[in-house]
Parts: sequence; structure tokens; C-alpha cells
Amino acid sequence: MKRLVIVSNRVPTPSKAGTAAAGGLAVAVHAAMRDRGGVWFGWSGNVVEDREHQPKIAKAGKITYATIDLTQEEYEQYYNGFANRTLWPLFHYRMDLTEFNRRNMASYFEVNDLFANTLVALLKPDDVIWVHDYHLIPLAELLRAKGCKHRIGFFLHIPWPALEVLLALPNHSAIVRALCAYDQVGFQTKDDLYAFRQYIMREAGGRADHDGNVSAFNRNLRAEAFPIGIDADRIADYARKSQHSRQTKRMLDSLRGRQLAVGVDRLDYSKGLVERFQAFEQLLDSYPEHRGHVVLLQIAPPSREDVPEYMEIRQQLETTAGHVNGRYAEFDWVPIRYLNRGYGRQALAGFFRISSIGLVTPLRDGMNLVAKEYVAAQNPQDPGVLVLSRFAGAARELEGAIIVNPYNAEAIADALHQALTIPLEERRERWSSMYQQVRKNDVVAWQQRYLDALADVAVAA
Repeated sequence: MKRLVIVSNRVPTPSKAGTAAAGGLAVAVHAAMRDRGGVWFGWSGNVVEDREHQPKIAKAGKITYATIDLTQEEYEQYYNGFANRTLWPLFHYRMDLTEFNRRNMASYFEVNDLFANTLVALLKPDDVIWVHDYHLIPLAELLRAKGCKHRIGFFLHIPWPALEVLLALPNHSAIVRALCAYDQVGFQTKDDLYAFRQYIMREAGGRADHDGNVSAFNRNLRAEAFPIGIDADRIADYARKSQHSRQTKRMLDSLRGRQLAVGVDRLDYSKGLVERFQAFEQLLDSYPEHRGHVVLLQIAPPSREDVPEYMEIRQQLETTAGHVNGRYAEFDWVPIRYLNRGYGRQALAGFFRISSIGLVTPLRDGMNLVAKEYVAAQNPQDPGVLVLSRFAGAARELEGAIIVNPYNAEAIADALHQALTIPLEERRERWSSMYQQVRKNDVVAWQQRYLDALADVAVAA
């Protein structure tokens, strides 16, 4: 078996790689590598004044972790700048929040070149390279320029925007040309793949066939949809064990027989959290019979706290939660429990297990693994109901969910009322169809499908 080299912007420490604190991408990558092994290369998360020339190497199990540090300037311009204030908002259809700065763009390519220079020295001739996410789109092109002939695949975890949106990016041609230096590009959904094909055919003057073959910028590659999965059996096991844990019992005791709706999201404007709180307020307004009988638990650990837009969304969320609670709370009931901190995967699985509703309503999301984890954590005999945004990639797979428009507070309120009153037999039917899909397309199957497809791609000499 050829050695797998995975590259991602951020590489967690070995002790945190499989935990919720590592983030969805890191958890998925760790699960995919746990049995196969290989090298995981990327940024350490450390910001330093003087960077060492050699990467730091650590081993845990079958995985070798190789990391480099970034300087403060690189962190501000590459990571906070172009990656998270240009590409992230644009790819999530927030053109109003998208900033373009030539210095940030230059740093984006410079840091990718740093990654390429460091990675080349670590490679063996037969390695297969798998690059992840929007931070590292230029990496293959820069590796090719250094003589790298390896098979290189790319997977985009976030949405790929529609043509008209992508054209707002001043250097869109350079970004797509760099993407075409990979041998295979994977997207979360067929919608993302369609948008990419539209760009290739209409803007780049290339060819994008329905069989996945793409020709553009003097390159031939494959482009397909590979919806990412979760470690379904592990989440289900966590949930079974956690239902008897101290934290889960405390939660149940605090509810005093009330129904629980739960949302778990990184604190980000793409997650639709303010809109979610407003929809919950609409539920209490339109369906007063639920007042005092249902609690919304929203867990939203902070992220990118030094980016102004993230400071603003936190303030908005705190204000909205305070407004709803101030309007409806009773001396023995608070409608929204907003927790601005993270919890371990086992604790979350226990909360999912005892909840009546999983509320997953991003304004735009590549996949959203929380939706799948909620399904995997349910009690087959008494499962909860998933209320899911139509703009999450998971909506293409989880047909048993109640699909909603996250911008429509009244429609979400109606969906919540429906979820709270669905008969048991229908809940079981909805859950069963989703659970079968989640188990069939787990993280191991996702990895295998992607790598098998990459192995079949004809690599240019």
C-alpha cells in the first residue's frame, strides 16, 4: 500500500486529533487515517517570531504528524486575511463580508509555497498526496513547479460557489487554474460539482464532461462529488454509553420532563444562529402551547475571535438570546440555553441522545457533520427528529429530516412544531432511513471511495 500524505491547513496535536476541539475537518481526517496511517502535514497552530526551517515531527499510532509554524504577519494575511476574510465569506455566499486585499492574496500564495517547499523534502517517490480545503488550493500547482510528479488529490470541505458569485473574486482565474493542477478534485455535493463545471465551460473555455473528466488550463483532471461521512459506529457507541453519564443525567434532571432541541455549531455567521434563535422565538409566539415545555440548547464554541465579523456575531447572538429569554422566561424555565464553549464528543453524543430535536440550520454549509452525528446518536426505539437547512450539503442525503429554509423564521417554527408532535412510528421511519445512509456512507467509506477514484486517474507524465 502506498503511503498516504494528507495536507491540511491546521494539524492538531496527536492528543487532540480525534476530539471535538479539533474541528470537523480534523476529526474526519483523523478517523480516515486512524487505521491506514500515513503522514499528516500542515500548520501547527503556533504563531512565532522566528520560524524553524525544519518541520516538527511527532508520531502517534500509525500517524506521523509533521507541522510548521507561521509568523504573525503570515497568520494575519494568509489565514485571517485571504483565507477567512476573502475565500470563506465568498464561498459561503456572503459577498457583503468579502474583503479583497492584494497583500493578503500574495501572502496566501507565499504561505502555500512555504508548505510546498517543506512538503517536498518529506515525500517519498510513491506517496499519494491528499490536500484538504480552501486554504491550500494553490498547493498542487506550486508542487508541480518544484518538479513533483506525485498523484495529488484535493477535497473541498466548504461549498463551491455559483459562477456569478465566484466571478466577484478578483483573482478567480488564478484560483481555478491552481485547482486544475490537481489530478482529482472532490466536492461535497453534486451542486458544488455543477457550479465548478459551469466555471470551467463558461469562463475558462474548458471541457467538463458528465463522466467527471475535465480539461482546462492545459491540464486534464477528474472532478466528482464525494459526500463526507462520520465515524457512525463510534458516535452511536458514545451515545449509548453517555446516556448514563453524569453530564447527561444532570441535563435530564435540569429539563424536568421538558423536551430538548439541541444545536451544536462553531460560532460563525454561516451557521444561521441568530436566525435560529429568532425562529425559536417565532415558535413560542405562534404555538404558545410549547411555552414552558421545550428548551433550546445551543452550544457554540468561539472561533477566529480576532476577526471582527466573529466578534459581531457573538454580540448579536448574546443580544438575541437575552431578548427571547427576557420576553418568555418564567422563574422555573428559560427557553434558550446558550453556551459559548465546547464539549467533548462523548458529552455531545449524550445530549443528542436525549434530545427531541436536532436543529441544524446553516445559511450555507458544505456538508455539516453535526447533522449526521445527531442521527447516529439517536435511540432507535425513541429517536428524535432532525430539522435541517436545505442549504447544508447533508440535506442531499438525509431525506428523513424535515428540510427548512433557514431564512424563513415562520417556516422553521412550523417545522419545530411538527417535530415536537410527530408520532413515534413516523419518527422511527424517518430516523431509520437516515441512519442507514449515515452508516453506509461513513468516514471510512468516504476515504476509500475518494482514494480508489484517485488511484484510477491517469496522471500526466
